[in-house]
Amino acid sequence: MRRTRTMLMGDLLDEFFRRPYVAAKVAEGKLPETWRAVVGDRAADQTTELRLENRILHVRIRSSVLRSELFCRRDALRDALNACAGVRFVNAVIVR
Repeated sequence: MRRTRTMLMGDLLDEFFRRPYVAAKVAEGKLPETWRAVVGDRAADQTTELRLENRILHVRIRSSVLRSELFCRRDALRDALNACAGVRFVNAVIVR
C-alpha cells in the first residue's frame, strides 16, 4: 500500500514523541536535568541518588535539613516535575 499523503520528517518525529509511552521514557532520561531545574543547584548538589521505579521517584539527600524540607514538599515536587516534563511520569516521591 502506498501512502498518498506526504509528511515532513519533523512532523513525523513530533507525532512519535507525543505518544505517552515515548514521552515518559524521554522525560525519564532527562530526570537529572529536570530535578536540577525544579529544586535548584544547591539541593541538586546534595542529592546522591535519583531512581525511578514503577513511576515512584526515590531521592536520597545528604543534608537532613534539606531532606525534611523536601519531604514536606513531596506533592509539590511531583507536580512540578510532571509539569516541567510535560507528561505525567512520576506518581509519588520518596525522600530518604
